[in-house]
Amino acid sequence: MLGSIFLEFNLPNAATWFYFSLLLVVALFFKFNRLLSLRNWDLLTLYLVVPGFLLLQEAHTLLLAARAGGLDPTDKSRLLQRGSMLLSTGYIWLIAASGYWFARCLLDLALVRRPNLIPNLNLSGLAWLAAALFICMTAVAIRKLPDVPVEAIGKGPIALTRVQEGASAVVNYQNGVTDFSAADSKFWIERGVALGLHLAVLVGLVMIGWVHFQDVTSGMAMACLYMLLPYTAYHISQVHHVFPAVFLVWTVFAWKRPLIAGVLLGIPAGTVFFPLLLFPLWLGFYRGRGAKQFAAGFILAMLLSLSVTGAILSYHGELARHLKTALSLSDWQAWKQPYTEGLWTGVHWAYRLPVFILYMAFVVLTSFWPSPRNWGQVIAQSAAVVIGVQFWYADQGGVYVLWYLPLLLILIFRPNVSERRPPELEASGALRQSLWSKLGWRKGKAPSAVETPVELVGS
Repeated sequence: MLGSIFLEFNLPNAATWFYFSLLLVVALFFKFNRLLSLRNWDLLTLYLVVPGFLLLQEAHTLLLAARAGGLDPTDKSRLLQRGSMLLSTGYIWLIAASGYWFARCLLDLALVRRPNLIPNLNLSGLAWLAAALFICMTAVAIRKLPDVPVEAIGKGPIALTRVQEGASAVVNYQNGVTDFSAADSKFWIERGVALGLHLAVLVGLVMIGWVHFQDVTSGMAMACLYMLLPYTAYHISQVHHVFPAVFLVWTVFAWKRPLIAGVLLGIPAGTVFFPLLLFPLWLGFYRGRGAKQFAAGFILAMLLSLSVTGAILSYHGELARHLKTALSLSDWQAWKQPYTEGLWTGVHWAYRLPVFILYMAFVVLTSFWPSPRNWGQVIAQSAAVVIGVQFWYADQGGVYVLWYLPLLLILIFRPNVSERRPPELEASGALRQSLWSKLGWRKGKAPSAVETPVELVGS
């Protein structure tokens, strides 16, 4: 009996997680000697989206209770009406909060002075807290928050779903398990993949702070804040939410290598549509400084990713069906009236189409504005492009915070990077030519035996 007291651990609900997370973030990162600083405001407004999630959870609870049956028509009608009102309010809140962060990202393009955001805890303490939070997130993934739905939120890439099902089938075949255990295997594989992807995001944030910010403490602070924010806990098991974020973080890390950056951005573009919208922005960033290498890496990686997806669906005999379904979805086709859950449910396409057109004009504009641009401006515009998807995407648009959350953290913590641009290929080519000529190689001819010692001594 005594053992059960110490082992009786209950996860907090979503609202409790929100409040305690906010208290910890203020204690760890808030600069009390500079109350009116932009960094303090950014920390607080990171929680601006949370009330929208809480409203959606309350709405889903009421709608589920109304559809369960056993209620008289008056109570059922009252629950349905209140649930529908909260659902609409929740999505309006999410879109409004996304609009604020979209404007904040554009404002960041004009900010030059960036004093370091020094945490109130040293590196060792941040590392311990980040590791402890990740272990706690394992418990959240296994047991789930009490009032957070377990089902998938939004449509995930079909290739990821089939890969997880295939892995479950392999495990079940090797162990000879029953149908109940088969569902259990699928659960553990899904949670394991999600936790692995979150860990990749954490490592990427630490590496960006260590290598590019020249401050490993800032990198650890970003990782710690990523684990503290409620969005990570709310969607800890949603693989399709964190999958593209992993590649975005590592694309930002590899910005000095156009080919590698193109490959990293092209892989998710073959499974999730929105990384494709970042291609004009990054291509403009590398214009004259590795644009061809970036484009080649992006296109090859995207085609390879699409080929893998097609092969997986062809193996299951589902390629034609899923291709037909994808082409008929109104989620990403703004000229069709959507019926999936979201702000645009049942709204005529004429209202959503102008929003989509304005967004696409912004995407095109990012290919050359501002010019020339630095690495920090690319991070801000990348976050703005991903946030902008929430405005017109019909399938629960506004809930995909994990798509852009790591980019926002990098934007908030980054120092002054106004001079950081890709290295000029012309300069590096001239340097190689100079070294080549010093060794006596001119126009593809080897130096003579007489010239070689003189040239080498002169070099």
